[in-house]
Amino acid sequence: MRIAIADDDAEIIAFLAKVIDGMGYQSVAFNDGERLTQALLRDTFDLVLLDWSMPGRNGIDVIRWMSETLEDPPAIIMMTNRTAKEDISAALTAGADDYITKPEEDHVIAARIASVLRRSGNSGAMEKIAQYGVFTFDRINQKVILHGEEITLTAKEFELADMLFRNRDRTLSRAYLMEMVWRTSASLATRTLDMHVSRLRSKLHLGPENGFRIFTVFGYGYRLETLAPVGD
Repeated sequence: MRIAIADDDAEIIAFLAKVIDGMGYQSVAFNDGERLTQALLRDTFDLVLLDWSMPGRNGIDVIRWMSETLEDPPAIIMMTNRTAKEDISAALTAGADDYITKPEEDHVIAARIASVLRRSGNSGAMEKIAQYGVFTFDRINQKVILHGEEITLTAKEFELADMLFRNRDRTLSRAYLMEMVWRTSASLATRTLDMHVSRLRSKLHLGPENGFRIFTVFGYGYRLETLAPVGD
């Protein structure tokens, strides 16, 4: 999971980054709302921890912008020192999934993060065997079965394929895929991701006949699209 932290308080950012790291997730920090919105246009996050009062854009403005601009906005937790009921109502009405009042204990924040990720379908919990149309993913043995036949994939090819199928019909940025699969920055990669995507297209025979295709979103990343069965 990749979680964005937007807060203009460096101590709060460091505290939240430690909580997120302790959960086994990755964090990316922003100290104003405008920088966050710019990042959301080019990158993928599973959750945003959002302060209310920030330079650039305030938290409410960011939530409204996300709803109006992003095709698939991430889950949002508003985390602020505002305690008035009308503020809580305004944030939740605007689109926040949860509201945390500062200060709060680290274990409570972790629990609230986990809860929101579960509700949004991004908890990270995975079945050992997953079925996607004609594809069967065996996550224990890292195997893909297509029409009863095993497809030979490398460890990274399987991990990338699994990531794409788990996030089917969701556009994922290059940075997100590089960090989730290769645990590195997209800026360090040459054509590693593109080569692996090309191999998956070929090895998994992705196309209308099998119900899925990998669509390139130029300047952003990739999306595994669910296609209508042939003949529909």
